[in-house]
Amino acid sequence: MEVSYSIRRSYEYNLATLYGMKKITIYSTPWCHFCHQAKEYFKSKNIEFLDIDVSKDQQKADEMIKKSGQMGVPVIDIDGQLIIGFDRSKIEEILG
Repeated sequence: MEVSYSIRRSYEYNLATLYGMKKITIYSTPWCHFCHQAKEYFKSKNIEFLDIDVSKDQQKADEMIKKSGQMGVPVIDIDGQLIIGFDRSKIEEILG
């Protein structure tokens, strides 16, 4: 039985948090250039993250708006610290 990509990624993400890695969630849309940049940045650093496509999940879009007060993407949540947009220096500061 093959596990779907999103379930597998969620499983890997949960394992990472168990081992003390930062919990990173990116609220994004498929057509957002800055979302793509953020995801590519994390991939290039081999940093696991959970990608939530808010264009397909209204409940998660509402969650993003409630957390950030923003309707634009990306919204990046790193252990509860929010970054609006793709701000590499802020990401690096939080990641340490």
